Amino acid sequence: MQNHIPLAERLRPQNIDEYIGQSHLVGEDGIFRRFLETGNVPSFILWGPPGVGKTTLARLVAKSLDRPFHTLSAVSSGVKDVREVIEQAKKQRFFNAAPPFLFIDEIHRFNKSQQDSLLGAVEQGIFILIGATTENPSFEVISPLLSRCQVYVLKAMEDDELQTLLDRALRTDTELKSRKTAVEQTDALFRFSGGDARKLLNILDILAGTAEGDIIINDATVTESLQQNIALYDKNGEQHYDVISAFIKSVRGSDPNAAVYYLARMLAGGEDPKFIARRLVILAAEDIGLANPNALLLANACFDTVHKIGMPEGRIPLAEATIYLATSPKSNSAYMAIDKATSLVNRDTVNRPVPLHIRNAPTKLMKDLDYGKNYKYAHSYEGNFTEQEFFPAGLEGTRLYDPGDNAHEKTLAERLAKQWKGKY
Repeated sequence: MQNHIPLAERLRPQNIDEYIGQSHLVGEDGIFRRFLETGNVPSFILWGPPGVGKTTLARLVAKSLDRPFHTLSAVSSGVKDVREVIEQAKKQRFFNAAPPFLFIDEIHRFNKSQQDSLLGAVEQGIFILIGATTENPSFEVISPLLSRCQVYVLKAMEDDELQTLLDRALRTDTELKSRKTAVEQTDALFRFSGGDARKLLNILDILAGTAEGDIIINDATVTESLQQNIALYDKNGEQHYDVISAFIKSVRGSDPNAAVYYLARMLAGGEDPKFIARRLVILAAEDIGLANPNALLLANACFDTVHKIGMPEGRIPLAEATIYLATSPKSNSAYMAIDKATSLVNRDTVNRPVPLHIRNAPTKLMKDLDYGKNYKYAHSYEGNFTEQEFFPAGLEGTRLYDPGDNAHEKTLAERLAKQWKGKY
């Protein structure tokens, strides 16, 4: 019996043909197939949600090409560890041998100095860097390092891919084959998995571990088992999307008590504090918005503070910002306005020229063509306002911004109504 080894580990693919999902990368014409055919592999970063095969794909590349594979975790490794791996890689270089791989899991958690320590070795080809991240590398990886790496996006698994994984587990895993398993329904199984292969296999592990005799997979057994084993289901903080969703909705719903509770859940589960701080910035802009413009300033200050001081002290500004946003008046008027404007721009196929009077006229020719003619400089008029048209022809009077029902925006609405005399 191997029940001490998680099912996800027992079913880890041994070659690229066993890999499920990410057909845009590993399919017949996928870039990773070409890597294995040619042996020419650049440094790259795998960006995608948890449990979609980032680590597995990195290992398969190294295994298929029979090259040394060094691993570091950004959670527990520092600059000293990076330098030790660099020295080790230098010693392993013989003549024209291809460079080894250095895999850094959760590379978004490396700070600037840690990432800087990788630059020279990547530039000199001492190793091929493979990073894995659940966060947008544009925000989390320094520009010099990002410019030296290709970024490949991995997607959450679709239901048909989860079905393939389920079928393979039941067909090939020794322990599951030794038990009689009845698959009656998969809706709850796939829903709770959320496109995460590891999570699906964790659920199967739970079902196998709690069932006496036959394993029955249906919506009721999956839901009941997860309710009784929620800590195991979400073990090691591998996925917090349910809690993050509850956190966001609690702030949006103006419940500071629930919001702080879910904040504590995320921190206890090992969530990256910078990720939480970034969500607070988004919440301030999307859900509080113009009802309280100071919310965005405070959220940004929280983000900067968490970057500077780290944990455990970072929990205090996170809590302060969370409570402030939850208790602030709410408005999504700016969010709705940009969505309306984007929709208008995308569906409006007319290439509408900007009105002549608000065009810039830096040359004599442009002035002769009436660029900027009759433009009214707002500050030359009483109240720093005078009515003139800014929309292109055909869009005059289009209303994209609807002030929210809160004290601050009511003042804005009154001023707009007075200035524009009901035009908007």
